Amino acid sequence: MKVICTEKSQVLGTRIARALKTSVIDVTYSRFPDGEHYLQTGEIDDEMVIVGSVVDSDSLVQLMLLVDACDRATNHLVLPYMAYARQDKRFRQGEPVSSRVVTRALSQGVADVITVNIHEKEVLKSFTVPAQNLSLAEGISSYIGTLQLANPLILAPDEGARAFAEQVAIGGGWDRDHLEKIRLSGAEVRMAPRELSAQSRSVVIVDDIISTGGTIATAAGMLYQQGAKDVFAACVHGVFTGGAFVRLMAKGIRDVICSDTIERSCSRVSAADQIAGALIRQ
Repeated sequence: MKVICTEKSQVLGTRIARALKTSVIDVTYSRFPDGEHYLQTGEIDDEMVIVGSVVDSDSLVQLMLLVDACDRATNHLVLPYMAYARQDKRFRQGEPVSSRVVTRALSQGVADVITVNIHEKEVLKSFTVPAQNLSLAEGISSYIGTLQLANPLILAPDEGARAFAEQVAIGGGWDRDHLEKIRLSGAEVRMAPRELSAQSRSVVIVDDIISTGGTIATAAGMLYQQGAKDVFAACVHGVFTGGAFVRLMAKGIRDVICSDTIERSCSRVSAADQIAGALIRQ
């Protein structure tokens, strides 16, 4: 078994290879003059682990080409982050079910799929091969535990993120709650923990994805007004669109923590060991 990875997952791919005590195969990536992707791999093994986060349309095409280049092997696809997973149903007339399109395309040429904290677990059913989802709650909890926080409070930004935040909190034995929007007037909304006070506490807002960061930035400002000692943000997938990281820093977030499912400078938690463990157990 050897590992091969796309350009956007080079660090995680290499870490998975080290965890598996195997080698990672070199790949040459380039483009034709008209913009089409081209790649050429080194020597392929009989069994391959293909690692590639889909963070944009280019990375999706690149991943599909890589799978096809390994067509003579038994392929295990590791999909740390899957763009389009949030479009898991038709919200309006005439929309595609984008997650279904992506899962069908990525089911071709692989024996099975591993995802990490996919936004909607129902999406796994759209793969036409066996698919399992891993959670990095324990890894994020372990990292938060190294920060020596003052009476930590783990907060989910909304009801949808509550289950994941609870997993993180349980790992460290910390209090947990979720933010509640309280409408004060037609134009004014207040955000605060539903049950517990943030007064004099270190608050960690936890979600699976940070995209625009708007809700977390707004919540951070209000938590400081409510007496929070400091506020951190933690997620599995650091998408950070539209200047989200700067937006969070500008609101006084002390630190932003994410994993290497999307490789960022603030990727403090690695999914490699957990992914390697799942591959060994198969």
